[in-house]
Amino acid sequence: LDLPGCLLYGGPIKPGRFRGRDVTVIDVFEAIGSAEAGRISDSELHELEDVACPGAGACGGQFTANTMAMAIELLGVAPLQTGGVPALDPSKSDVAAGVGRAAVEMVRSGRRPSSYLTRASFENAIAGVMASGGSTNAVLHLLAMAHEAGVPLEIDDFDAVSRRTPWIV
Repeated sequence: LDLPGCLLYGGPIKPGRFRGRDVTVIDVFEAIGSAEAGRISDSELHELEDVACPGAGACGGQFTANTMAMAIELLGVAPLQTGGVPALDPSKSDVAAGVGRAAVEMVRSGRRPSSYLTRASFENAIAGVMASGGSTNAVLHLLAMAHEAGVPLEIDDFDAVSRRTPWIV
């Protein structure tokens, strides 16, 4: 199918608060190791677990969902700067309305995915994944998307793009 449309990503989870600081599921991962090593108690670990993921949204890290949200923006499937708005952010409805307007404009103008899902856009998405230290699952997803779009892309292309892309720390 080569039909106009946009994707609205549900958004990441907002951070939780623990002892006066923002925390995410990554802090829980670290705390599990600390509890196993005896540096924190099991009750401290459970206290952190109870607040680290306070609501709806994708995991608070550059894991598969957030990586792909960034990649689809770089591919042109979603409008730029829409994927980073947290799921429960008050501005999410405005973001959704903007994506809807973009979809209507794509239909009106006849802009189809074949016009922007190109080799260059896939390389751009790969560079974004590499620069951000994104999920390795992006390799599978981007290869599948390129295949469906009829864009030649191979696993070795990820290596080639990564060699010219700095990692943003």
